[in-house]
Amino acid sequence: MSQTHFGSSEPRDGVRHGRHHAAGKRPHPGGTNLEAFVKKSRKVVSSGLVALLAAATLAACGDAPEEETTGSEGSSEAASDFHPCIVSDAGGFDDKSFNQLGFEGAEQAAEELGAELTPVESQSENDYGPNLESLVGEGCDVIVTVGFALAAATKESAAANPDIEYVLIDDSADGGADGTEFDGKADEPNIKPLLYNTAEAAFLAGYAAADYTKTGKVGTYGGMPFPTVTIFMDGFKQGAEYYAEENGKDVEVVGWNGKNGSFTGGFEANEAATSTAKQILDQDVDVILPVGGPIYQGAITAIEDSGKDIAMIGVDADLYETDPNTQDYVMTSILKGMKVSTYEAIMAAGNDEFDFEPYVGTLENDGVGIAPFHNFEDKVSPELAAQLEEIKAGIIDGSIEVESYLG
Repeated sequence: MSQTHFGSSEPRDGVRHGRHHAAGKRPHPGGTNLEAFVKKSRKVVSSGLVALLAAATLAACGDAPEEETTGSEGSSEAASDFHPCIVSDAGGFDDKSFNQLGFEGAEQAAEELGAELTPVESQSENDYGPNLESLVGEGCDVIVTVGFALAAATKESAAANPDIEYVLIDDSADGGADGTEFDGKADEPNIKPLLYNTAEAAFLAGYAAADYTKTGKVGTYGGMPFPTVTIFMDGFKQGAEYYAEENGKDVEVVGWNGKNGSFTGGFEANEAATSTAKQILDQDVDVILPVGGPIYQGAITAIEDSGKDIAMIGVDADLYETDPNTQDYVMTSILKGMKVSTYEAIMAAGNDEFDFEPYVGTLENDGVGIAPFHNFEDKVSPELAAQLEEIKAGIIDGSIEVESYLG
């Protein structure tokens, strides 16, 4: 994502920069994979257990051998004293979605910087504040908080710790929780928001869904009606309607009318996710878009129970790649470049080049996009790929307007 920029800037409102990297080495996880690292991070930390978390982290990492690490240019460098940290939302780091992408980007940056990443996984919203407090006690230099659900806790922690740099994924940290007051500046000067105008990519997916449907009905449902959820649904609806207008085909969008829709009430792969998907499919829908991390698993169950030929569209990551169990069902996925943008933010922080300007991923800067059709390559119309490229160009040059709260 070559156009993603995290260049240096002057400190805002007294936020201090500058970090001296130690010449000595510190324990480093080295090639630790996601599964092992997630197991190590499964700690629900209360404010009274900060010392326990520190002891557990040291115990997990203390036996690792000291080693030279390879930087991004391939040179051997001593490990630094820079300390990056990351907190998941309740979906966990192995959600096959945005928590996983954020973790992978942070892990990659930490390895290239020769630093040790401290991950803490939240089990519920009650963990957000205590988990952030625990990481402050760990001496973190930059803390990545994954998901809009952590916005309030992130702002509170940032206000109390102005010398720590925060990276907030999927929320502007600006004004109200509904995101409508976004003006390009976070409420706290030491927070960098990473935002993604996924309505643009969802527009392409909606167009593809409308082209694919045999019943003339496509559907969507979300976890909760937050802007970062409904932005997918908005774009999906607009893309399907654009297809209908351009091609003279009747296409109905079920589950979202632009203001109200179907939601599970959370972001867990539970019975609510399955029953909500079934309600959508029972309306003769043959393409479904679940928005909200692991709730797509409920859609898979509903599709299997239906016995019908139904396609699913994933979000955040390419589900075909992150969860092979979906490969028979996933037509495409609406992508966020969260791994790359998180990686670049931490690299900038580690190299004393951090700035707090919000990053907004778009089709133009490759911050959002759609995945290949994979197993559906022979099922979609031969003209579809070229049409999507043309529409993408129109969205980028402004001749095709896509409405969203980030627009």
